[in-house]
Amino acid sequence: MRLNAVEAGEGAPLVLLHGLFGAAGNWGSLQRRLAARRRVIALDLRNHGASGRAAAMDYPALAEDVAETLAALGAAPAAVLGHSMGGKVAMALALTRPALVGRLVVADIAPVAYPPALRAYVAAMQAVPLHPGLTRREADAALAPAVPEAGIRAFLLQNLRLGEGGPHWRLGLAEIAAAMPAIEGFPELPGRYDGPVLVLRGERSPYVRPEHEARFRALFPAAAFATVPAAGHWVHAENPEGFLALVEPFLGG
Repeated sequence: MRLNAVEAGEGAPLVLLHGLFGAAGNWGSLQRRLAARRRVIALDLRNHGASGRAAAMDYPALAEDVAETLAALGAAPAAVLGHSMGGKVAMALALTRPALVGRLVVADIAPVAYPPALRAYVAAMQAVPLHPGLTRREADAALAPAVPEAGIRAFLLQNLRLGEGGPHWRLGLAEIAAAMPAIEGFPELPGRYDGPVLVLRGERSPYVRPEHEARFRALFPAAAFATVPAAGHWVHAENPEGFLALVEPFLGG
């Protein structure tokens, strides 16, 4: 599947991959800043944003979408930066199509299986009554019992469209719900990626733990680790300056 792409800048290509429930537009000002020195391509992964919908949502399929899109855009090899689910897609791309990845940044995720903590978010979004005249405040209230954090509800509600055609989600929620076991996990993929890898973890995030480092090094022998201070899981949004201070030197000119 060729993915929807949002581009900025010129030069060596850098690909940005969002996390679950995200979209290319989430990179916003960060993409513009990175584009001062390079061609930055933010993608909507399948079942997200303006990209297509499909039942298959395992990491090899998601990675192949990125490979197809890079080929269509003439943007390979590229540096690839992925956050959360997008970081798993980036790792799968590096392992299955290493020639396409010049260097890799993995933001606050490890190549391991995680608990099913986000399935309640999917169910809550599916349960929002999409009736004519639905307001964002009503949708927020409907999500609140399952998603008590106002910031996370606001993030999820970025995907709700209330305009022409009636309220609808800009997500393949049915496809995502069915694929949650694959999204939470990480497949056993042959080979390893020997290129440069930067693994970033948020200082306040539990997602990348010391015990994950051996798994990283088995798949990515050149992996280096760094911590974004004063940040939780959304490292690039919570501390963009700290994030860029680590990413820019790694990406180089």
